Amino acid sequence: MRFGFILSCLVTFLFSSCNDLKQDFKSQSISENWQFSEENDTTWMSANVPGTVQTDLLNLDMIPHPFKLNNEDSIQWISERNWIYRTKFSVNEEVLQKTKHLLNFGGLDTYASVFLNDSLLISTNNAFRSWEVDVSDILQLENNLKIKFQSTDSIEDKKASKLKYSLPEAPRVFTRKPQFQYGWDWGPTIKTMGIIRDISLQSYTTARLKDVFLQTKSISDSLAILKANIEIEASEYNEINLEIENKTTGNISTTSFVIDNNKTQYSVPITIKNPNLWWTHNLGDPYLYEFEIRLKQGRKTIDVVSKKVGIRSIELISEKDNHGDSFYFKLNGKPVYMKGANYIPQNIFLPEITSEKRIQLLNDVVDANMNMLRVWGGGVYEEDEFYSLCDEKGILIWQDFMFACAMYPGDAEFLENVKQEAIENVKRLRQHPSIALWCGNNENSEGWHRWGWKDGKTEAQQQEIWEGYYATFNHILPRVIDSLQPSVSYWESSPKFGRGDKRYQFEGDAHDWWVWHDGYPFEHFEEEVPRFMSEYGFQSFPSIEAIHYFTKQDSIDISHPSFKTHQKHARGFSLIREYMERDFPVPTDAEDYVYVSQLLQAHGITKGINAHRRAKPYNMGTLYWQLNDCWPVVSWSSIDGLGNWKALHFKAKKAFENILISTEEKDDVVEIFVVNDTFSEISDTLQVKHMDFKGNILSEEKTLVKSEANSSSVLKTFSFFEKEFDTSFTFLKITYGNEQYLHYFSKPKNLKLDIDEIDSEIIKNEDGFLITLQSETLQKDVFLSFDKKGKISDNYFDLLPNESKTVQFYTKMDNIELKVKTLNQLINKK
Repeated sequence: MRFGFILSCLVTFLFSSCNDLKQDFKSQSISENWQFSEENDTTWMSANVPGTVQTDLLNLDMIPHPFKLNNEDSIQWISERNWIYRTKFSVNEEVLQKTKHLLNFGGLDTYASVFLNDSLLISTNNAFRSWEVDVSDILQLENNLKIKFQSTDSIEDKKASKLKYSLPEAPRVFTRKPQFQYGWDWGPTIKTMGIIRDISLQSYTTARLKDVFLQTKSISDSLAILKANIEIEASEYNEINLEIENKTTGNISTTSFVIDNNKTQYSVPITIKNPNLWWTHNLGDPYLYEFEIRLKQGRKTIDVVSKKVGIRSIELISEKDNHGDSFYFKLNGKPVYMKGANYIPQNIFLPEITSEKRIQLLNDVVDANMNMLRVWGGGVYEEDEFYSLCDEKGILIWQDFMFACAMYPGDAEFLENVKQEAIENVKRLRQHPSIALWCGNNENSEGWHRWGWKDGKTEAQQQEIWEGYYATFNHILPRVIDSLQPSVSYWESSPKFGRGDKRYQFEGDAHDWWVWHDGYPFEHFEEEVPRFMSEYGFQSFPSIEAIHYFTKQDSIDISHPSFKTHQKHARGFSLIREYMERDFPVPTDAEDYVYVSQLLQAHGITKGINAHRRAKPYNMGTLYWQLNDCWPVVSWSSIDGLGNWKALHFKAKKAFENILISTEEKDDVVEIFVVNDTFSEISDTLQVKHMDFKGNILSEEKTLVKSEANSSSVLKTFSFFEKEFDTSFTFLKITYGNEQYLHYFSKPKNLKLDIDEIDSEIIKNEDGFLITLQSETLQKDVFLSFDKKGKISDNYFDLLPNESKTVQFYTKMDNIELKVKTLNQLINKK
């Protein structure tokens, strides 16, 4: 009897527990069994969802790969035509009996008409928005879903014809889709079409958690106060319980209230004692609290949402000072120097970007000691996973709204579309502690005031265009931020002033393209340092592997016809050569030329990084253009379209370390800076060795010096007044603690680099191979390449005379063949 009683109680407990865990809310993915066809064609072909028309045709071998040769040109017809996607899906009886059914379209690119069971549900016009439609009265056990995509061309032409003037960069400005797909000076012209994000059916009977935002209200050492902002959508109006569990601390709070049709917004206070703060990875732990929010009716769970919360404050400080207007970020009340790059979408075909590729790229960001990325306005609001990874890895995000290098319409329909786009994306991303700034646009203001966009337009037309700009960037967007995420600043346009305005150096953020576009020497970066450099860059060739990929040949020929589409800047090749002639030897061998182009890029950009960091706190950020590519191409990236690190990425890794030794040569004196981005004072020995390329020490000094917390200062000078030495055969080896910096007195092309053997030792280990190198003479810019795929811990480094250097080559291969290239070899080539 006792055993039976216990068993009965156990069964009752398990049953009630299972019932407690069973959710009323159901979500069903609709990603299977899709077909597509060109409009008015009777042939239906299999399709992938998410996907695009272009990638579906590619998967069926119906078009050549647009990344190879000049195939980009041969697929332009696709976006000029209309396409239809269709599928069938079933709903079981249990789900169909629920009261509410919503079809959610995560992303449709772009002009689409959606039909369910032959009923028109919605017509869409924005690839940056999701779309939700109530299908409760249409849904059946068996359903037919059809989506018709219309070419952007005819719609854009129709909208353009309504204006009596041409908007700068029309026609792309009329369509809310990724602007880079219309062609950029680093990307192809491929205007994708298709279902670019998931489609799901969401069904419930009682209620659902439509939106949850755990907002940090105040932070102290002993207590963080949060407010849970909950939006509930209900079909039945009853008493509801809301459970909020901090799964990190184990605390659970329960609130009961009666929901009715007059109220959808609710708030609940939350506290966290002795909170751990979220920091960028270079300054602390990007700590995240895990929460679960449960909507319950009695013991029954209706809906569940999980959130990760980083407790932090972030402020943009832009205020008058003795120089102009400051521009810097405070994280948790402390000024933080921002180091990083501009991010563009990883693939022109957005659904082809996998979790693995996102993780790898963001690991590369952390490995290079970057703490900020700028998500550029000509691309996309990234997937949730991207921002979650940035949260976990401690990377801050400067987030542009998706407007770039153009003037956009100002009609009521367009502005309302933009407003809804902004509301949705701010609400979607505001929980992420990685979001540091919302910026209205990229270079629109600069273009209007400096690029000749006003030419040929009447005063009235100019006024109308500017009123449209003002409505979007000074009215709609800042109001959205103020209402939905007031803890994060809004910045109207990047840059604040174009480089043609003298204020660009003293106020706000700057884009400095005097180098590259205007041919200024790299030394310009040292002469005109702005308050925050949010764009500057220089091109280089991609890896040999990438060139093999798009030329489809084993040898390297930089005059290959495929470069017609894989060098998008009209003066790109001539500028690379012009700058190379100034500072480096110009090789005749194609592989050597590719190698030197990467050295040239790294030389120029790290010169800028060093100048910016030396100027701290006047300058408080340096974000170069650009981190990555959307296809294999000659571009400004530090990581090419196949994911390979260029020389710049390796050298930026050193230039972005928390403790940086940097030098500035003035007349007969070398000023030696130590830049300290940590919050601690450092006291250590600063050693300066003046050496020749054979390792002979000409002079040596050691000094115990202090580097103040969060500072940049000259801690020592090296005077060579009245000293006789060969500036092309000597250098300074400067060390401070574990940090090292090499100062050269001559340009790379003028260095007297000897040819000498490099001894190498290769040892197999569990991660791949350890490679140790040594030489009796200085070996400049040592580049190691292999016959197998893998990743190397360091490359393009200087091997000091009579000192060994060990690097790790990560690979799963059992054997490798090593190839070594150096600047020494090129300078001594006949």
